[in-house]
Amino acid sequence: MAPAQNIDEVLARLTAIIADSEKKGSRAGYFAALYYKMTFSVKQGIANKLFQDGPRMEKLDVLFANRYLIAYDEWKAGDKQTGPWQVAFETVEKASALVLQQLFLGMNAHINLDLGIAAAETMKGKNYEELSNDFNVINSLIAANSNKVIRALDTVSPLLSLLGLHASRYNTILISFSVDSARDGAWRFGEELSMLTGSAYEALIAKKESDVTQIAQSLIHATPLLRFTIWVIHVFEWKNPSKIIKVLHESKKPYLKMEQIE
Repeated sequence: MAPAQNIDEVLARLTAIIADSEKKGSRAGYFAALYYKMTFSVKQGIANKLFQDGPRMEKLDVLFANRYLIAYDEWKAGDKQTGPWQVAFETVEKASALVLQQLFLGMNAHINLDLGIAAAETMKGKNYEELSNDFNVINSLIAANSNKVIRALDTVSPLLSLLGLHASRYNTILISFSVDSARDGAWRFGEELSMLTGSAYEALIAKKESDVTQIAQSLIHATPLLRFTIWVIHVFEWKNPSKIIKVLHESKKPYLKMEQIE
């Protein structure tokens, strides 16, 4: 499918993915529901002049979104995706993974890898530092809306708080995944990319992809004790993907005001 050209086309594609996932009971709809909120909040943020440069922000948002949409299309076609998305979509097929794990796998691939690339491409040939303020705003919107969706998991996964029992010993990002940390890493990654061209540019992306794939693997592997806890949580978690998608997507109103995202 052709890449999206503007935010409205991105939202239309996400709406189609969500509808198709609800119809077929596909867990791919979990991340799409989260991502719809993120993208809609950016659209409204541009309209409300939250950004210094609205057209530039739409360009960044569309470049960013297309990396997910392309990965989704590749998965549906049976083609190979980037490493982090490969892990994320393989996990979509596994009923044993928690909803939280599946959301974090999508966030890991999209923020830790895709965001820096999209930022560098947006500012190609320009001063990368000029993007700093708007980059922080868009990521505040991402964080606020991610937290909103994750809080909705209390409904579909009532024992999720049991993961806190392992907080001091769980050495992956399943518990401690931080959008703030991820966006800081994405900014630095984009900054490094903005100073490179040709083979050096591609080599840095390849290295980053490898690193982020390892993070993805850490999200789905755990110690025996933690695996037992995840199993217990999973026993009481909702099993109908269509109903879970509806809960994650039901409130389309995103956080938009600066006092809500700071």
